[in-house]
Amino acid sequence: MTTAASATEPGTTRGSGASPSRFSPANLFRTYGALIAIAVLAYLLLVWAPGTLTPFRLGNLGKYCCWAIAAVGIGLAWGRGGMLVMGQGVFFGLGGYITAMHMKLEAAGPGAVPDFMSLYGNGTMPFWWEPFRSGTVTLIAIIVVPLLVSFLLGYAILKRGVKGAYFAILTQALAVAFATLLIATINETGGFNGLNSFRTFFGQKLNKDTKVDLYMMAAGFLILCLVVVWQLYRSRFGELLVATRDAEARVRFLGYDPANTKLIAFVVAAVMASIGGALFTPIVGIISPSNVDAAASIMLLAGVALGGRATLMGPAVGAIAVGYGQSTLSESFPTTWTYFQGALFIVVMLLLPGGFASLGTKLKGLVAGRSAASRASMATKPTVGAEAVA
Repeated sequence: MTTAASATEPGTTRGSGASPSRFSPANLFRTYGALIAIAVLAYLLLVWAPGTLTPFRLGNLGKYCCWAIAAVGIGLAWGRGGMLVMGQGVFFGLGGYITAMHMKLEAAGPGAVPDFMSLYGNGTMPFWWEPFRSGTVTLIAIIVVPLLVSFLLGYAILKRGVKGAYFAILTQALAVAFATLLIATINETGGFNGLNSFRTFFGQKLNKDTKVDLYMMAAGFLILCLVVVWQLYRSRFGELLVATRDAEARVRFLGYDPANTKLIAFVVAAVMASIGGALFTPIVGIISPSNVDAAASIMLLAGVALGGRATLMGPAVGAIAVGYGQSTLSESFPTTWTYFQGALFIVVMLLLPGGFASLGTKLKGLVAGRSAASRASMATKPTVGAEAVA
C-alpha cells in the first residue's frame, strides 16, 4: 500500500506524471528548435536584409542564397544519406541554363535567334531551344529535367551498389564532363563565355525593383527548402535514410532496398540544386561552365562541410558564410584570398570535423566534463579529511 501510494504521489497518475516532461522546455526546444532557427533566418533574410543592405550587397546575398538552396539538398544526400555528391554543379547548371535559354529567347524576340548564335555560328537555332520560348515550359523543365536526369543517373549508379569514394568520383566526373560539353558546344550554349546579356525575366525588365524581387524569391525558396528538409528529417523516410547511412546491411535485412532510399534523397537534392541554379542566372546575370564545373561543385561541398553536413541549418549557413567570405576576402586580398579560405577550411576540419554546427555540442561537453571533475574532487575532500583524523 505504501509503495503504491508513494508511486502515485508526484503526479496522481502515471499519465499525468509523464505529461509535464513531454511539454517541458527542453523537449519543446528539441522538437521545434529547428523551426525557431528557420524563423530567425527568415526574419534576417526577408525583413532585415532588404531594409538594411545596399542593392549591391543584397544582390550578393541573393547569390549566396542560391548556393544555400543547393547546399540544403547536399546536406540531405551527404549528411543524412552518406552520399558524397561531388557533381551537384550538373543539376545547378541544368536549372541555370534552362532559365538562361528562356531569357535569351525573350531578349531576341518572337521568331528570332539569340545574338551569340549569329556571332559564333551561322545564325540557326537548334530545335531543342524552341520549347523554351514558353515561360510555362521553362518552369516545368526546371523541375522535370533534373528530376529525370538524376533519377536515371542515380538508378544506374545506386542500383549497382556503387557507394563511397567510387560514388564521389563518378559524380565528380559527371560535373567535369558536363562543363566540357558546354565549352565544346559554343554555337548552342555560348561555350566558355556562357549565356549572358539578359534584359528581361519572364516578361519583366531586369531593373532595380526586379532584382529585389529576385532576391526575395531566392530567400523564400531557401526557407521553403529548409522546411521541406526539416519535415523529411522528422519523417519515417528520414529515419530510414539515416539507418541506411549507418547500417545499410541491416536495412536490407529488414526488407528495405537501400538503393531506393538513397535514390529519393539524390533526386530531391538534384531538384533543389536546379532551383538554386535557375534563380542564380537572373540574379548574377550570367551562367557559364565555371559556375557548374567540378570546382564549383566542390565549393558547394565546402560550404556544407563548414556549416555541418549532418544538421539542418548547417549547410545553408555554411554556404552563405563561404560565399560571403569569398567576396570579402577577394575584395581585400585579390591575389591571396584563396590561401586564407583554404587555411580556414583546414583549421575547421581539424578542430571541428562536424562543422560549426558541432561547436555548441563540443562546448557543452567541455562544460559538463569540467563540472563532473569539480564534483568528483569535492566528493573526495571529506574522505581525505576523515582519513587524516583517523
